Amino acid sequence: MEKSYGVGRGAYDGGARFLHWLVVILVVMQFVIGWTMPDVHKDTKPDGLIAWHLGVGAALIAAMVIRIVWRLTHRPAPDALPPMLSAISRTTHFLLYVVLFAVPLLGWINASSRGWSVRLLGVVPYPGLSETGSGFGHAMGDVHGILAWVLFALVCLHIAAALFHRFVLKDQVLQRMLP
Repeated sequence: MEKSYGVGRGAYDGGARFLHWLVVILVVMQFVIGWTMPDVHKDTKPDGLIAWHLGVGAALIAAMVIRIVWRLTHRPAPDALPPMLSAISRTTHFLLYVVLFAVPLLGWINASSRGWSVRLLGVVPYPGLSETGSGFGHAMGDVHGILAWVLFALVCLHIAAALFHRFVLKDQVLQRMLP
């Protein structure tokens, strides 16, 4: 028999679900592009896959800003989970939000230090966040790469938790984010 955690309670609204799946698509694109693009070196030009990585990263930053504002202004109903699972869920979601914002932000700082332009949809320019040639900006590129792996681990944990709810606990928590 299926437990009723989340049934009729805690369902996310259409805006939250849309932003969730938009971010999923952008993150998947970023991982595919990031794993297939050439390594970035001192004289690397922002062409090809690197340009795509910058563009998708700019879209991810915009989507995360909107998602954070949406989340702060549209609270879902309580999730009806046991206290321990609820605490783990809140902590994991908080970390996902932080890292989903931090990774592209650090990439933007690094791109600025390289003198690269970051543009939303290839049109709207983002301001530079570090001086061209900045040692800090270049260092943030290394942190960007490390945190991308942290993000990958958090995404895997998030997916594993959704599958755990669906197939082990047999509750309806996964349904909260599905159309």
